[in-house]
Amino acid sequence: MIGIQGIVKSYGRQTVLQGIDWQVQRGDFWGIIGPNGSGKTTLLNVLSGVEGPETGEITLDGRLLASYSRKELSRKLAVLQQDGLPPMAFPVRQVLEMGRFPFQNWRGKEEEDGAERLINEIMRRLDLLGLEHKPLHVLSGGQRQRVALGKVMAQQPEVVLLDEPTTYLDIRYQMQFMELVSSWQRAEHLTVIAVMHDLNLASLYCDKLIALRDGKIIASGTPNEIITPEIVKMLFDVDAYSVMHPDRGVPQLLLRSEQGM
Repeated sequence: MIGIQGIVKSYGRQTVLQGIDWQVQRGDFWGIIGPNGSGKTTLLNVLSGVEGPETGEITLDGRLLASYSRKELSRKLAVLQQDGLPPMAFPVRQVLEMGRFPFQNWRGKEEEDGAERLINEIMRRLDLLGLEHKPLHVLSGGQRQRVALGKVMAQQPEVVLLDEPTTYLDIRYQMQFMELVSSWQRAEHLTVIAVMHDLNLASLYCDKLIALRDGKIIASGTPNEIITPEIVKMLFDVDAYSVMHPDRGVPQLLLRSEQGM
């Protein structure tokens, strides 16, 4: 579905991505991991079309990404940034309706019926029905992030790009958010690519991972292949133990203290 070949991206004299080659199949759930400054967010920006590479090409469904118009691309691909939505005064339902922009004509009218039913279903799925008339600025961070996800869901994309979506959430809301994304991905057979800061969450929810360091992919595979003490040491220069999650059967990391070394 997505083909990435020879992508190079620089800012001034600093090369941030160095010859990225990567293939993403329809229905995959990929996580991008790596230390700060490794190129994770830059790679997501290039994939979204927000920034163009110096060299290389990206194809989406066999067509160059750069050849899509903004509206065409927004029907195929949606992006959720780590800060989600700012605490503005728009009510929740109106924010979700903003996600329907790709399907509206120049007068702001839907080209087909069914938008209201879709918004109602999204609000039910995300437990937002009691909040539909509340402005965003009175909501908690976790609630705002659910609204941000609802806006993306209303866009009905085929590909969803997430940039560290749980960064500002506490543990409960992190799990809740990732469960919502995972269930949506399975129900709609979406392709999801997520920059993940928490390696244990990445292991729990992503089917495949790529590990970036210094703008290069140094490892790619399943969580069992990537979330290992050796690769974690290579990426972050920390020592860790890897244990299997008792319910999911995927690796989880425990950091080693210097006293135990």
